[in-house]
Amino acid sequence: MALSMYQASVPVYIKLLNGLAGCLKKAAVHYAENKYDEASLLSYRLYPDMFTFAKQVQEATNHARNTARLAGQEPPKVEENEKSLAELIARVEQTVAFLNTLKPGQIDGSEEKTITITRRDVAVNYSGLQFLLNRSMPNFNFHSATAYVILRHNGVAVGKRDYLGPN
Repeated sequence: MALSMYQASVPVYIKLLNGLAGCLKKAAVHYAENKYDEASLLSYRLYPDMFTFAKQVQEATNHARNTARLAGQEPPKVEENEKSLAELIARVEQTVAFLNTLKPGQIDGSEEKTITITRRDVAVNYSGLQFLLNRSMPNFNFHSATAYVILRHNGVAVGKRDYLGPN
């Protein structure tokens, strides 16, 4: 049996988002137990020209929600105004809930569908397969991994199993 576009996207995003939510929950416990200021974590960046921790989580969820484009939908717009780990956890969980509304029949067969992304007034066309494998997934993985690394760097006891999420 061939791998379908749905199988290559939605379940993968859900698994990794559940891992990200678990990492965020561990961070919330760590920061509460140690009476650390969560704002310092949310604004933390590995290097001055990189996104903050909060923005890394926001971008990961944005790229996962972009799967809606494969189903011929616009992804739901979500404000980027989280000020706490609890709010970031809720954002991730809302993204998982949205992904759970997408059905295989909406996404399967979208390999050749034209997906147009406009950034800074420049439109770029992708086939569905190119969009998933060359834009959406790499960006999702980059931002998720960077959020994980920031957590590790800030003393949160998370590991590879946490990042990968429950089976």
